Amino acid sequence: MDVKFKATLLIVEGAAGPLARLEELLGERYHLLPAYTGADAIRLAQEAPQPDLILLGLVLPDMDGFTVFNEIKCNFLSADIPVIVMTQAAQPQEERRAMRDGACDVVTLPFTPETLVARVGTHVQLKLARAMLKDQKNHFAHLVAERTRTVVHMQDATVLAMASLAESRDPDTGNHIRRTQHYVAALARELRFHHQHAGELTDENIALLYKAAPLHDIGKVAVPDSILLKPGKLTDDEFEIMKLHTVYGRDAIAGVEQTLGESNQFLRFAGEIAYSHQEYWDGSGYPQGLAGHAIPLSARLMAVADVYDALISRRAYRPAFTHETAVELIRQGSGEHFDPDVVDAMLAVEEKFKAIAAQFQGPAAD
Repeated sequence: MDVKFKATLLIVEGAAGPLARLEELLGERYHLLPAYTGADAIRLAQEAPQPDLILLGLVLPDMDGFTVFNEIKCNFLSADIPVIVMTQAAQPQEERRAMRDGACDVVTLPFTPETLVARVGTHVQLKLARAMLKDQKNHFAHLVAERTRTVVHMQDATVLAMASLAESRDPDTGNHIRRTQHYVAALARELRFHHQHAGELTDENIALLYKAAPLHDIGKVAVPDSILLKPGKLTDDEFEIMKLHTVYGRDAIAGVEQTLGESNQFLRFAGEIAYSHQEYWDGSGYPQGLAGHAIPLSARLMAVADVYDALISRRAYRPAFTHETAVELIRQGSGEHFDPDVVDAMLAVEEKFKAIAAQFQGPAAD
C-alpha cells in the first residue's frame, strides 16, 4: 500500500492561539513539530527526523526569535533547513533583518491562510528538489570517481607493462623498476622539506614521479641484444649505441605527447627521467652533458635511485655490493656524479632503501 510522503514542519510560536491555528491549517498536509520555546526549537531542528521547513515566530518566552534563527543557521546539523520568519505587521525592520540574515521568506501576522499554505508548499517543494539534486550530484560524483579510478588503474598498468617489456630483455634486472620507483618516492618525500625543492615536490608531483620512474629505461627496447646483454665491457662504439637509450626513451614519450596533441606533468616527468637520468652533476654525463641544476630534479632523483639499485644488484660480470658499500660509493660521488642534496636525502632515508630492496627482491638483489 502506498503511503503518501508528508514533509515535516517545525512550527515555532510562543503564543498558544496562533500555534493552534497553524496546526489546524497545516496538520493535514504535513507532519508537524510544535515548539513553544526557543530552546525546544533549537533542539528539534537538530534531532532526527529533522524538519524540511521551519516556521519561526519572533516572540518567544525564553529568547528572541532572531537568536533562535542564528542558532539554527550556525549549527551544521540544521544550517540547510529553510526558515520562514513570521513577523508582526508594520515591522519592516524585522522583515529586512530576516531576509538579510538568510530567511527563505517572511510572512506577516495576522496571515492570510491561502497565502501561508501556498508559501509553505512552495518552499517545501524547493527544499525537496534541492535535496534530490544534491543526491543526484553525489551519485554522479561517485560514478565519475569510480570511472576515474578505473582509468587511472589502467594507465598505471599500461606504464608498468611497457616498463616491464624493456626490463624483460635483461634477465639480471629482477624487480628493478619496482625498487627504483619506491626509491625515487622516498627521496622526493625527504627532499620536499628542503626549501629549494618544496615548490616542485608536492604530494601530487611525488605521486606522478613514482608513476613515471618505471619508464626511465624504456629506450633500451631499441638497443640491440648484442649490446644490451653483452656480459663483458662494452667497446667505445657499443657504449655510444647504448647511450642512445636515453634519446630513444625521450622520443617515445614525445611521440605520446604528439599523438595526444598536448603534454601533462606525468609525461613531462617521464620524458625528463628517460632523457636525463644519466647526466652527471659535474657535467660529464650524457646525452647532453648537463650540469648542476640544469639537470631536471626528476632525473637527479632517478640517478641516485638507479645507481643504488645497480650497485646492490648482481651482474654477469660482478657480484652484488652490500647496502653499506653502495651507500658509501654514492656518498663519494656527491658533487661529481650526483646532486649533493639528493645524496643527503638518501643518507637520511637509507634504512628505507634497505627495506625497499628487501621487499622487492629479485634475481638481481639476491
